Amino acid sequence: MNRAPWVTHFGFARTPFSKTIPAKDLYARPAHAEAVARINFCVGESALGVITGDVGAGKTAAVRAAAAALDPAAHLVVYVANPAFGTRGLYVTIVSALGAAPRFHKVEVMAQAAALLAAEEAERHRRVVIIIDEAHLLTPAQLEEIRLLTNAEMDSASPFAGILVGQPTLSRQLRMGVFAALDQRIATRYTIKPMDLAESAAYLIHHLGLAGRSDPLIADDAVARLHRVANGLPRQLNNAAVAALIAAAAEGKALVDDTCAKKAVAELTRNE
Repeated sequence: MNRAPWVTHFGFARTPFSKTIPAKDLYARPAHAEAVARINFCVGESALGVITGDVGAGKTAAVRAAAAALDPAAHLVVYVANPAFGTRGLYVTIVSALGAAPRFHKVEVMAQAAALLAAEEAERHRRVVIIIDEAHLLTPAQLEEIRLLTNAEMDSASPFAGILVGQPTLSRQLRMGVFAALDQRIATRYTIKPMDLAESAAYLIHHLGLAGRSDPLIADDAVARLHRVANGLPRQLNNAAVAALIAAAAEGKALVDDTCAKKAVAELTRNE
């Protein structure tokens, strides 16, 4: 396999800070673990939950970790990466994920989705977990459809566990009076905060270790600079760390020092 020169320079066994690392290898900081616990609660109680956070805060990573730990024989995860498909599209997605051909008319596919969800739990003893990412993009009409979906057996039970994942605007939107009926159905909500400096340092050590380097590779002042430019957000820290590693390799350095971190910051913050 061809490796990038900077990966070879540092003797990494694999490219660090990759998006493709297995869910079990994700860095489990306290906020991440708390988000996973909230998701697990929703799954266990067949409840509706909301996970929010800034772009790159690790929301989808937490969802990945929680979903990967579920028993596939007892759970069916329906992951919606982008909800920009209208109100009928939500039902079509559910019906398709449950192995049926969606009916054409919306009223029919609504009833079809509700029946399939109920059958999955009652007959197959499998809980459906619907995860909607980028949920801040949901329209008011779609949010109302989600409320209707959660209503089963005269509002005494929900036929699925639902997780709405989105940016902080999602929480503000749900608290608007027009969405009071849906907001009252939310059993738990959690906001993933950015990492502090100590967490950023541990995050870097963790991911460098996954790539095969357990020795100190980034100087403390460089770590602090990378943390600041990333604002404590894992995705931005990934980009900053890679840029710093590339800068160090280009200069033939065995350690990422603050000079390399400055170059990374300049690259990531320059005006186009």
